[in-house]
Amino acid sequence: MKRTSRDIRTANRYEVLRQIIAESPTSRQELAAATGLSLATVATLVGELLDLRMITEVGFEDSAGGRPRGLVAVNASGGALIGVDIAETYVHVELFDLALNVLARADEDMRPGESRPEQVVGHVAAAVGSVVAQAGVEAARVLGVGVSVPGQVDRDSGVAEYAPNWDWHDVPLLDLLAEHIAYPLYLDNPLRACAVAELWFGAARGRGDAVVVNLGTGVGAGLALGGGLHRGVSNSAGEWGHTTLVLDGRPCHCGNHGCVETYVGAPGIMRNLSELDPGSPLLHPQDQTATIDALARAVAGQDPVALKVVQDTARYLGAGIADLINLLNPEVVVLSSWVAARLGEPLLDEVRRAVARHALRRPLAATEIVLSPVPTDPVSLGAATFALEGALRSVGQRTVRRPRAGSRTAPPT
Repeated sequence: MKRTSRDIRTANRYEVLRQIIAESPTSRQELAAATGLSLATVATLVGELLDLRMITEVGFEDSAGGRPRGLVAVNASGGALIGVDIAETYVHVELFDLALNVLARADEDMRPGESRPEQVVGHVAAAVGSVVAQAGVEAARVLGVGVSVPGQVDRDSGVAEYAPNWDWHDVPLLDLLAEHIAYPLYLDNPLRACAVAELWFGAARGRGDAVVVNLGTGVGAGLALGGGLHRGVSNSAGEWGHTTLVLDGRPCHCGNHGCVETYVGAPGIMRNLSELDPGSPLLHPQDQTATIDALARAVAGQDPVALKVVQDTARYLGAGIADLINLLNPEVVVLSSWVAARLGEPLLDEVRRAVARHALRRPLAATEIVLSPVPTDPVSLGAATFALEGALRSVGQRTVRRPRAGSRTAPPT
């Protein structure tokens, strides 16, 4: 799809604000050098961000032999952003200021069988209400709510088209949420959320090509190619978790057999454990989080069964990541989401060894494999960034669409 001049201007606006968030305070000259944009373009974009109260003037610095340079910084109190991470077993919501500091968190557990759309919406509405109350922010300061939901989504219509783990088909999620939440709403999935979090604040910032591997209950790969998020023609790029790893292998929720997800997602890791040691005390059959936590503690204690489970999981994961490296030749592969965070360095070390056995030497030599450095929940942070990007896209439009109570603001295309 050909990018319009407005698309390019919006991308430049993202890049300038990203750099200001990373380097506050900074000058227009430093921004031009860091982004490769002309000083005139940077000055115009900085003016727009000042008008939006997203940044503020914070004084001057001396320049060598010239006039003092004006400095700008993020105006942290200029607005609030909410990120919603809907996962198969929980809803996690965080409220951020404009410097993307977490001001409030709320969690809602979802038990097995609590996955009907109206039940999920109830959990989200309760958690969003909780973070707004905790942070004490005025409704007018909330720029938007980004919502991440597993599976395939139509971000323009706000529809969760297909969530295989819940058997959701064409659920009008944002319309349902808008009955309870009166802020602008933006929908996408955790693959895109994790990738956006890394692009703005993590290991992919400043990288042209990056793959963010999302390891949770489900598995996928967020793709940042050519410096921007790669969505594919129907916003479906990154469904790497549903590529075939083992012919005629384990059955998957998607209807196929042998998918990557069935070997390296949380339920797959539980199966790896149960096949190795059916009576293992580490196994909590109805509780993914408890099992992965127990596994992580046992690995730290050098338990041989736990070490073998992580090694076996990394063998599968490494083969799949090697495919991504051979195919996409990225600068960095980031292991993200809650399973990667809990298993940490022991998993990373085994994955690096496994990838080295399968990836071609030349692309592997150019690729770094790291754990996500994002200090908070990357899905919530990425979802909040959808709302931030939505606010930035609205610059220059005649009206910024703010919803009435009970209505929904669809994300601009």
